Amino acid sequence: MRGLFTAETVPRLGLVLLKPGSDLMYLFQQGRVLVEPQPESMEGLPSGLVPDARQPLAEDKSLESFFTDERVIRAAGGLSALNLWLERNVKECQYLHSDYHHQELVTLHYPPGAILVCWHCDNQLREQTTTTLSELARSNLITWLISSILTSLGYNKERELSLGELCWWAVYSGIADAITESMAHRALRLPKEPFLSVYRESDIIPMPPAASILQKKIQPAVTASRFANVRNELIVDEQPKVLALRADPESPESFMLLPKHRRWVNEDYTRWVKAQPCEGCRRPADDPHHVIGNGMGGTATKAHDLFVFPLCRECHDKLHADLAAFEQKHGTQLELLFRFLNRALAIGVITKA
Repeated sequence: MRGLFTAETVPRLGLVLLKPGSDLMYLFQQGRVLVEPQPESMEGLPSGLVPDARQPLAEDKSLESFFTDERVIRAAGGLSALNLWLERNVKECQYLHSDYHHQELVTLHYPPGAILVCWHCDNQLREQTTTTLSELARSNLITWLISSILTSLGYNKERELSLGELCWWAVYSGIADAITESMAHRALRLPKEPFLSVYRESDIIPMPPAASILQKKIQPAVTASRFANVRNELIVDEQPKVLALRADPESPESFMLLPKHRRWVNEDYTRWVKAQPCEGCRRPADDPHHVIGNGMGGTATKAHDLFVFPLCRECHDKLHADLAAFEQKHGTQLELLFRFLNRALAIGVITKA
């Protein structure tokens, strides 16, 4: 919350008088307040509460397919997080086409998001399909996503989210595949291809996926120096950390009749795993979950560190408390592991030596 004030000074007494009003008294109840000159961008604003920064990305129609992508919604916390955001930020019924509004507010789920309406309007609008409701739900969804992304990046509502930051958040959250080709071109400022009304078949070149466009830009920055461990261990790059598996078909144990099995351990990989989005709820993960059952591990042992996928603390506790219920809701452990390993291989985190 920020305020813009017209100060009255009393030079002889060394005092400055401000009249914030009831809406901004909260600023002065938190202790110290930062004071700075008015920036040029606020010259036309009236005194009082400074509105949040305008978000042009919310008005960009070309980004609607990205904002309404289920992977993007899950990465930001899912519809449950949207419901909580609505309850905290909306104080009245959002459906203004009614003469009467009940004081009790409820969440009305409407594709692609949700809206907050009163109990009376909820009964009237249930099972209805209108363009107004769809636009309102989409606006709520995009506004919440931008707010959530700004918070995830360490910014507040006073900051305007850029397209480059939006793409970086998608990469950081593990959903780079949701970035469209046009978004990647604009974020990287690649030259536009000339438009021709007639093409020869030999001149038609398929558009590369957005992930490959980003990879071409990122790859030159990856350092070439690597250090190798003993057989079947890992090679780690400095930036970003890439794990390269190396097979040893002639290991001493492979010639033994009853070899002693060794548990494969690598803290670099598990540290990266727990930094990825939770495979259950897509919120930030806390733990690398080692697959249990399915022939993995043994008495007082864990599965190899390669057989892990990220889970937040809440989902991790639910899995160990009731494995059957967790797998019925989110899929089996092997399905989640396969999906996570497939992504790690696809984005180059796991490579061959």
